Amino acid sequence: MSKVLIANRGEVAVRIARACRDYGVHSVAVYADPDAQALHVQAADEAWALEGERPADSYLDMAKLLHIARRSGADAVHPGYGFLSERADFAQAVLDAGLVWIGPPPAAMAALGDKVAARRVALQVGAPLVAGTPGPVQGVDEVRAFARRHGLPVAIKAAHGGGGRGLKVAWHLDEVEELYASAVREAQAAFGRGECYVEQYLDRPRHIEAQVLADRQGQVVVLGTRDCSLQRRHQKLVEEAPAPFLSEAQRARIHQAARDICAAAGYVGAGTVEFLLGRSGQLSFLEVNTRLQVEHPVTEETSGVDLVLEQLRMADGLALPFTDTPPVRGHSIEFRINAEDPGRGYLPTPGRITQLVWPSGPGVRVDSGVAAGSSVPGAFDSLLAKVIVTGATRAQALARARRALAECQVEGVATVLPFHRALLQDAAFTAQDGPLAVHTRWIETEMVARLDSAARPGPEDAAPLRRFDVELDGKRVRLGLPAPLWQALPCAAAAPPGAAAAPARAAADTGPGAGELRAPLAGSLVAWRRRSGDAVQAGEAVAVLEAMKMETTVTTPQAGTLECLVDAGAPLAAGQLLARVR
Repeated sequence: MSKVLIANRGEVAVRIARACRDYGVHSVAVYADPDAQALHVQAADEAWALEGERPADSYLDMAKLLHIARRSGADAVHPGYGFLSERADFAQAVLDAGLVWIGPPPAAMAALGDKVAARRVALQVGAPLVAGTPGPVQGVDEVRAFARRHGLPVAIKAAHGGGGRGLKVAWHLDEVEELYASAVREAQAAFGRGECYVEQYLDRPRHIEAQVLADRQGQVVVLGTRDCSLQRRHQKLVEEAPAPFLSEAQRARIHQAARDICAAAGYVGAGTVEFLLGRSGQLSFLEVNTRLQVEHPVTEETSGVDLVLEQLRMADGLALPFTDTPPVRGHSIEFRINAEDPGRGYLPTPGRITQLVWPSGPGVRVDSGVAAGSSVPGAFDSLLAKVIVTGATRAQALARARRALAECQVEGVATVLPFHRALLQDAAFTAQDGPLAVHTRWIETEMVARLDSAARPGPEDAAPLRRFDVELDGKRVRLGLPAPLWQALPCAAAAPPGAAAAPARAAADTGPGAGELRAPLAGSLVAWRRRSGDAVQAGEAVAVLEAMKMETTVTTPQAGTLECLVDAGAPLAAGQLLARVR
């Protein structure tokens, strides 16, 4: 390899660009229009425009990515995580184009990235497993039938994704229909495929995972465990390594099952095998993420292994420099800094960062995809950065984390920092003698701290990028200018011929009014569940919004007759009036 195209954005693209530089190869960034000035564009050696505003016409467009790979002279592709990272068809398309795929072989991705197929592999090697459907369900009736046969709760899960996207938990039969429809929509939006399967859901489990590296020479090495139990909406917020308060028998069982599953699938590269640990000590295989994980830095800090560098080495055909699990070096905790408001139910808060100060000092690492002045688009994931804190012991890591998070300052958008600071004062998480009292639903059901809502950022009125046709030395070319530049042009008031107009955005109107339904966040209106003229009850869910790849429902403030004021598909500002109930 000599030049790597990074088919991703944000902090993971910055992380990969740095690893490329360490390894001595060039990196190529790609960017959607809202990311034209993003940090990952500056971190790479060169950058190419995808000319799109949403995932489907930018980072999920295989043809565009491969076209840029050819034009830029890249000879390898790193997918990062999310987007196309677990799509076996994309991996095969990269290989068919004569490029190096920095990831597992497509056959292994198909066997493990498809969650249903992964369950079959887990059964074959004797990994612990709960009951589930043998394949994707064909509709909501199959979900209901499974729930009646095996009992509630049940998990409805995207068959071709991960990271909590397209995952819904049904606790009552009457909510199965809407949750199934929502899971399919989220899976389609995040991964381009909407198939879902169903399995039993363990109540209040811990989420444990094992990091695996496998080279082309047949070595499969487990680097250790992580605990990722602190989640909301099935999205992880805090992860730590090694997973605390496991028995040696549990740890050995996790290592063995992870190694056997990956070996049976002919796995090559970095991957993560995930498990649930029930309150009774029951272990159950969850899924395999056939890619790098967001939380990979805690394993790097406690193992001394640069996982991204090893991905590059293995893609070049080199063997792993070790044959067994490295000794554990201390304890590491990662805090995801998301643009979400914990005081408003973790609603995404796109906007512009006006001030930013990251922590530093002993044991502190920050992997960031933003800087002061960065725009946080509503079309993409809410992750801004990760603060990783390491100490000789878990107690020292917690003490350093309190200091590090106190140093963090992010203004302009709301973040989950208030949650992290409150968590570090909660004995359910910080107790030194165990067992760990947090679980995957602890934030929603048992966390005591009540967090204040943050001020909502106003909408960004200008289009992030505007393109002009210009002539250079007799050749007609397209010139893309970010908002600060084209707004400064004398002709900025009028759109130039052939230029795409800025998307219309209604101003946020946050005044009070009886019977008004307002957008709780900036995003887009996915669908109305009821129509104008329908009679509705107080608290009834009538609209579905989407922002940062997550869906949010809007409920009615009172009973009456619904009057819808915004069309489905429209972009929304936070606080914008959606409807009235008269």
